Amino acid sequence: MRELLDGREVIIEFRPVGNVMRVAAMDARTLTEVSIQGPVGTPEEILKRNAIKRLEYVLRKKGLI
Repeated sequence: MRELLDGREVIIEFRPVGNVMRVAAMDARTLTEVSIQGPVGTPEEILKRNAIKRLEYVLRKKGLI
């Protein structure tokens, strides 16, 4: 399946908060931002993928993609 956000700039931010890693993902075109949380030991790639999937969900729900 092709990613819905291919070709769009997505800004990803990782910020540890205690034992939790907070990951924010923002679509630069619409300025829509979402965040997820996961254990600090979770691989960065998994957290990034989950944040992007949530961003796609929110953009689809708002009718922006």
